[in-house]
Amino acid sequence: MITAKSYFSGAGGLDLGMIEAGINVIESFEIDRIACETLRQNFDHQVNEADITKITVLDQHDADVYIGTFPCTKYSAIADIHGTRTGDNLFLHFFRHVALAQPEVYVVENVPGMKKFQVVMECLTRLPNYYVRVECPVNANMWLPQERKRLIVIGTKKPFDNLPYPDEKPLSMRDVIEVGAEVYTPEYVQKRLNGNYRDKPIITDLDGKAPTCVAHYAKDRSTRLIDDGVSIRPYTVREYARLQGFPDWFKFAGTDNDAYRQIGNAVAVPMGRWVGQAIKKYFQTA
Repeated sequence: MITAKSYFSGAGGLDLGMIEAGINVIESFEIDRIACETLRQNFDHQVNEADITKITVLDQHDADVYIGTFPCTKYSAIADIHGTRTGDNLFLHFFRHVALAQPEVYVVENVPGMKKFQVVMECLTRLPNYYVRVECPVNANMWLPQERKRLIVIGTKKPFDNLPYPDEKPLSMRDVIEVGAEVYTPEYVQKRLNGNYRDKPIITDLDGKAPTCVAHYAKDRSTRLIDDGVSIRPYTVREYARLQGFPDWFKFAGTDNDAYRQIGNAVAVPMGRWVGQAIKKYFQTA
């Protein structure tokens, strides 16, 4: 069976997608304690609560596929308004692992803004002995009722040209939303609806698509609201998780705020499954 290691795993959205594609994720590396608890509650593989900057490479378990979903905040457009940043150096530690271990395949997922960071892209796309594909933007709306554009880098030892996009019908908001659900609605939600803040909320109805799920929802639930036909309200934790493709059996450790944060930071599960299916096909034909 094809084996994989996951770095910056978060709540495990990409891990779950890979497993659904038939790839054996043997271990995850994640520094956040609560995210590690989530991983342990939902997966049987080894979960390493660790700082990747302090981990050596060659004495670790080997795997066929190395997956890196390092934090994306440094690569957003607003993060580089002066055009001077080179990106978070965490990418160098994932690059270090790939360069030393030389797996058959490596995968990087991040925001499209990462393409502007030349130092990062040079490292991740010019590694000797690898053929590299850069898919951007890949939008989660191909599977889910959420607008979420991402950049996917896939490096392989042999040429890899076949990466078909899905033609399946995505879930609709009606598949995700529980009409009339009761959810904690802070007072500031109504204030934003009344126009007391600079920006109005983004309100999605049952026929629409939600904006990108963000980790900041843990701190402010008024920016993204659902009109379910009964009321205009925040998304429940389960609805927010469904927007990211997490199945209802998936459990998130910590409080509701912890769950919103983990979900907003996660890779959409179907996107991970799509990448995993492509990798599986690569190994079958390589």
